[in-house]
Amino acid sequence: MQERLIIIDGNSLINRAFYALPPLTTKEGNHTNAIYGFVTMLLKVMEDYKPDYIGVAFDKKAPTFRHKEFTEYKAGRKKMPPELAEQMEPLKEVLDAFNIYRIELEGFEADDLIGTLAKHCEEKGFESLIVTGDRDALQLTSDCTKVLFTKKGISQLEIYDDKKVMEEYEVTPTQFIDLKGLMGDKSDNIPGVPGVGEKTAIKLLKQFETIENLIQNTEEITATKLREKIEVNREQAMLSKRLATIITNVPVDINLDDLKKREADHEKLMELFRSYEFNSLIPRIKKTIEQSTDENENTYKLENNTNQNIVQIKDIVSLKTMLDEVKKQGQIVLKTITEEQNIVTDKIVSLAVTTKGEVLYYIDFKDFSEDDLIYNLKQVLEDDSIKKIGHDFKKEIVHFYPYNINISNLHFDTMIGEYLIDAARSSYSLKDLAIGYLGEEIVDEEKIMGKGKNQISLWEAPGEELKQLLCSYVRVVANISNTIKEKLENLGLEKLYYEVELPLVEVLAFMEFQGIKVDRNMLLDLEIEFKEKIDQLTREIYTLADVEFNINSPKQLGEILFEKLGLPPIKKTKTGYSTNADVLEKLHDQHDIIPKISEYRQVTKLKTTYVDGLLNIINPVTKRIHSSFNQTVTTTGRISSTEPNLQNIPVRLEMGRRLRKVFISDDGYKFIDADYSQIELRVLAHIANDENLIDTFIKNQDIHTRTASEIFEVPMEEVTPLMRGDAKAVNFGIVYGISDFGLSQNLNIPVNKAKKYIESYLDKYPSVRKYMKDIVEEGKEKGYVVTLLHRRRYLPELKSSNFNIRSFGERIAMNTPIQGSAADIIKIAMVTVYKRLKEGNYKAKLILQVHDELIIECPENEVETVTKILQESMENAIKMTVPLKVDLSYANNWYDAK
Repeated sequence: MQERLIIIDGNSLINRAFYALPPLTTKEGNHTNAIYGFVTMLLKVMEDYKPDYIGVAFDKKAPTFRHKEFTEYKAGRKKMPPELAEQMEPLKEVLDAFNIYRIELEGFEADDLIGTLAKHCEEKGFESLIVTGDRDALQLTSDCTKVLFTKKGISQLEIYDDKKVMEEYEVTPTQFIDLKGLMGDKSDNIPGVPGVGEKTAIKLLKQFETIENLIQNTEEITATKLREKIEVNREQAMLSKRLATIITNVPVDINLDDLKKREADHEKLMELFRSYEFNSLIPRIKKTIEQSTDENENTYKLENNTNQNIVQIKDIVSLKTMLDEVKKQGQIVLKTITEEQNIVTDKIVSLAVTTKGEVLYYIDFKDFSEDDLIYNLKQVLEDDSIKKIGHDFKKEIVHFYPYNINISNLHFDTMIGEYLIDAARSSYSLKDLAIGYLGEEIVDEEKIMGKGKNQISLWEAPGEELKQLLCSYVRVVANISNTIKEKLENLGLEKLYYEVELPLVEVLAFMEFQGIKVDRNMLLDLEIEFKEKIDQLTREIYTLADVEFNINSPKQLGEILFEKLGLPPIKKTKTGYSTNADVLEKLHDQHDIIPKISEYRQVTKLKTTYVDGLLNIINPVTKRIHSSFNQTVTTTGRISSTEPNLQNIPVRLEMGRRLRKVFISDDGYKFIDADYSQIELRVLAHIANDENLIDTFIKNQDIHTRTASEIFEVPMEEVTPLMRGDAKAVNFGIVYGISDFGLSQNLNIPVNKAKKYIESYLDKYPSVRKYMKDIVEEGKEKGYVVTLLHRRRYLPELKSSNFNIRSFGERIAMNTPIQGSAADIIKIAMVTVYKRLKEGNYKAKLILQVHDELIIECPENEVETVTKILQESMENAIKMTVPLKVDLSYANNWYDAK
């Protein structure tokens, strides 16, 4: 069987990968897209062509013999971008970990080394495959040597041999050199013969075969001008041919043993790919390694989940034996799967348990009397001496609430741990963590848990499959928890993790289970009212347009506004005129139809998203809405909510604010609403240590009025509402790192005036200016910024050569310590409030958190005491140079409580 060599043009492939893929960076800001693309192609080639020998050739920076013969060779070629240059050495490190031979030689290009290797192997009877995006390599093709040409990005390879070259270019591989000698090559700055293009060159070569023969017989060229061009540029044509010729006899010692395909250094590869955050490639690497070294007894194989050491518990005796082992080990890792039908009546289908990841236990609930099973589980799950470990443990707490089991001593949650390590990840699924930490593939959580609250999914699958899946889940959690724990310690995140984020898991689980009551009849009334308003606005819009059309169609609306009504187009998209909110805002005073369309959109969204949406998710048992509170979504540390998103209920319009009236307290209860007063500006005062800001809050002055007084240089008593409004925009703009252009847009004022406002502000608050400068420099130096509780946010954007991306990074650097600290503070308050209410056996329950606001549903007879607890917990959450202040109110619905 013919042996096969694959030789890769390293420079060509990494360039192709760099420009084909969007920018990718690690959380430290290191660029990785070229490495990722290169390895993707490398794995594909290894999988598809299974080489016996493999090597990668690179160019050296030093000039080659071509530069010495023609100083303008490759002149004018753009310098390698720094984002690509920084990936060259890491790529070579990856190739070394693959144990793939690298070759480079001063004075010669990678093409010459490739040609020499291919020629040598051809003489040995090998098949050589050259992987490149450079057409120059086509001159090397033959029966034994083929080119795998990267025709489109890095995803498609086209195979060329000598016949394919002849078919496509109408010249032989050898003549391909003459072709380039005649037509030149702009990319390499090879001059060729001026005025001779590809068609003319091919025609000449069909007649004369070579450049040498051509210039010796120019009298046979019938076209006078062409003949003159060839005769005038004889030497240049020969020079161009020499420059285009790939050398196949480079003086280099070739030892084929060096090129022999070898087993990779698995540990080194895993280490590198984890550091580059190439989680999706790790299983492919392992699969390729496994396939290519299958005959080796020491093959590094992906663990087969079907070989897990699983003990299925089917009777009470075995259950008690397992629970005794749990008590002996002092910890339990668990994962449940439920029917997911109703949060308060949900039934657990099965449960997987382990202590340290070695022996895995599986319980199918249908094998037991529910009372017996729950009684025994309760003894362990509520035992405070036993550590509980899991991934997204909030679900486990919620799943056991219907059984009157309150899980205690949550010791570790791998999802929350990974979130603190890297808050910018797009996913914290255990599948991704298993790949990243163990290089192992497990089934995605969505297939275990279902994609939605009301979706029954994989538990309907065969029992054996479900058993394997759940058990692999707890095994992975047990195997990665210590590694994540060590990372948290190394990053100094233990206090934030153990005192804030981990206790918060139980708080959020409780809030989800409690839910918030809604008045369904009021929602139905709003549904009718909003529908009537939409119908009225529709009629008015049709009248103003003098035609009926689909108001919800941007295309039709654009035609009405900008063609029929003749309004000036503000912005065009690929599909037509833009009619987004910004465009309508700019056109607001140009026609009576514009305000109507804006209002129509607002009311339509209120009805469809909120009224109809809320009606669809009222729990039939509790008559409450049970939102999901998400701890690992935002990069700032803020909690978010979904199904529904209670944080997005609009409050700008009165019609939107009225939606809050449908959220009501139970009979005999009231809502206590506590909202931090200007917490982000107070955090800014503390972090920047600005005397003027601190003085304002110490004296309990209105910060916006004082800022207006400072900016506009008038006494506080002479500040007008307009001045205060502008100052408020500046205050919050500073917090979010706003630009003068951004402020000008917000206030609808000229950019130079906005710039003057910002400069005036920073002159009055010099320590804020210093903070803004210092925090950006710190972010650039460290690669991240931190909050008061040391929550990290990595900022690779600060290293970008793109001005817009870098500016965005600078704004994030300024804002994260402020917004992130505010998030930390309210989380501390939530943990404290929940703990005090629980320990005091109060009936009052923390049920909702929205941004800087907490809501407690409280029996009327506890209002006074609980209000005091809430205020103390929030105002003493953290000690700063300025006091934290809370605005409190009470009512029977959310609207009146605000």
